[in-house]
Amino acid sequence: MAILVHACCGPCLGGALPTLRATHTQEEFVPFWENPNIHGYQEYFQRFESFQRLTTALGLTPLIGDATYGLRRFLAVVGPNPDRASRCAACFRLRLTATAARARQEHFAAFSTTLLISPYQDHSLLVQIGQEVSAAAGVPFLAQDLRPAFRETYAVARREGLYKQKYCGCLFSEEERFTARPPRPSPA
Repeated sequence: MAILVHACCGPCLGGALPTLRATHTQEEFVPFWENPNIHGYQEYFQRFESFQRLTTALGLTPLIGDATYGLRRFLAVVGPNPDRASRCAACFRLRLTATAARARQEHFAAFSTTLLISPYQDHSLLVQIGQEVSAAAGVPFLAQDLRPAFRETYAVARREGLYKQKYCGCLFSEEERFTARPPRPSPA
């Protein structure tokens, strides 16, 4: 049996795969890339390149969805000024729908996502949306809690020389990354 695993980046894929393989020893895991939420332009391609480098290093043949820079596609789904909860829900749904559709098209037994490794994501919302997408697509969603393996993402990034991002990927989260901090004093 093969399971299609949506990968948000190389480090998260590298952290998630050992746990998935350890708990599902009979399954093969195939990485899948489709992340129109990642912005800016250079950030997107650094993460995509990191994903490709890791899959090559691991001897995996990934499936690639729409790999074009997806700013307009992402904004069309989340709108110009979304609150965090609605933005994340739309983003999860966008990526998991693409993953489930590809899993159905390619006859995978199930689908999952490396987003389940992040302690920064709304885990219950992610699982809920995964289950909704699963029901609509007719493909089971593997909702394994991968958060205990999160620290491994840093080890994988160091070991493989992979880019490790500093925010979830969308323009809004990048803005929050800077606006949540108190302003630095100007040098005198």
